[in-house]
Amino acid sequence: MGYQRVLLKLSGEALMGEQGYGIDPAIVQAIASDVAACVADGTQLAIVVGGGNIFRGLKGSAAGMDRATADYVGMLATVMNAITLQDGLERAGVPTRVQSAISMQEVAEPYIRRKAIRHMEKGRVVIFAAGTGNPFFTTDTTAALRAAEIGADVVFKATKVDGVYDKDPAKHPDARRYESLSFLEVLSSELEVMDGAAIALCKDNAIPIVVFDLFGPGNIGRAVAGEPIGTRIHPA
Repeated sequence: MGYQRVLLKLSGEALMGEQGYGIDPAIVQAIASDVAACVADGTQLAIVVGGGNIFRGLKGSAAGMDRATADYVGMLATVMNAITLQDGLERAGVPTRVQSAISMQEVAEPYIRRKAIRHMEKGRVVIFAAGTGNPFFTTDTTAALRAAEIGADVVFKATKVDGVYDKDPAKHPDARRYESLSFLEVLSSELEVMDGAAIALCKDNAIPIVVFDLFGPGNIGRAVAGEPIGTRIHPA
C-alpha cells in the first residue's frame, strides 16, 4: 500500500447520502467495506467524522444560540456518527474503537494518544469523536491535529466532489480541478478545502492532504494505495 498510517476525514453530510438529514445505512456499509479492504492490506487507519448531518454549530450560532453551546451540541452529534460508523465497521469484520474528546465512558473510550496508536498497531480502526473537546474548532482542525499526534503519513478528506476546484463546479461548468496544490497556494487563494487552522497545522507538520470523491467505488482504497486521485495538497 502507498501509506502505512492514514487519517480519513469524513463529513457528517457524506453519511446522509441523498437524504436531507440523518444517516443512510447503505452509505455507512459502503464506507465500511472500503475501509475493511484497506485494513486487510495492512494499513493503519484512523477516522475523524463530522456531525453536520445532525447538527452544525455555526448554523446554531447563526440562529441565535450561544456559539460555545452550539459547538458542544455539534460535538455530541459527531459521537452519534462515530458510534454508527463503528457498528458498520464491526459488521464488516473490522475491530474498531471510538475515542471521544468529551468523557462518556459508557459509549466511548477517552482520547488517549498512546492508546490510539497501540490500537492501530493491533489492526484496529480508531474513530476520533467529539472534535478537540473545545468549542470554536472544526472537525477539519481535529483531523489535522489528530493526524499530527498519531504520526499519520497523510490526511484524506473524502467529500462529495472529486477534488479541489478554482470555483464551485456545481454552479460553474467551466470550473477547473487542480491535480496538486501547495499549502501556500491554498492559503493565498483562500480555496475552501479545509479551514485555515487545519491547513496551517498540516503545513507546519508536513502532512499532505488528499481531497477526493468518497462515493466512487473503491476510492478509499485507491487513495490509500497512493494512486493519483482527486487533488493532492503538499508542502511547497
